Amino acid sequence: QLQASGGGLVQPGGSLRLSCAASGFTFDDYAIGWFREAPGKEREGVSCISHSGGSGGTVYADSVKGRFTISRDNAKKAVYLTMKSLKPEDTAVYYCSTTRFYPGWETFARTFGSWGQGTLVTVSS
Repeated sequence: QLQASGGGLVQPGGSLRLSCAASGFTFDDYAIGWFREAPGKEREGVSCISHSGGSGGTVYADSVKGRFTISRDNAKKAVYLTMKSLKPEDTAVYYCSTTRFYPGWETFARTFGSWGQGTLVTVSS
């Protein structure tokens, strides 16, 4: 199981750190992806990290590159999404999922991934 947390209301330009906690499976066997779903829009991939999270083991959507950072702590069975310079268009429910690193990580997650409950991020003044 995966559980996302850390969402909330933040002003434009602000920061948040989301967490994705895992249980019930061998966490470091899997890449983990973050997705988001804004009202009226399809769920989109935001970022993905490989099972080890080592050099070259992260990818980002163009819309968040340079502002979001994905990381993981396999000892704690957790993945984090640190979001800075937040914009109103970042408002969405954020989800994490198991997946396969990369390419095709979004399609793999949608087809085979194990999803957790999302956490709502609202960027508004």
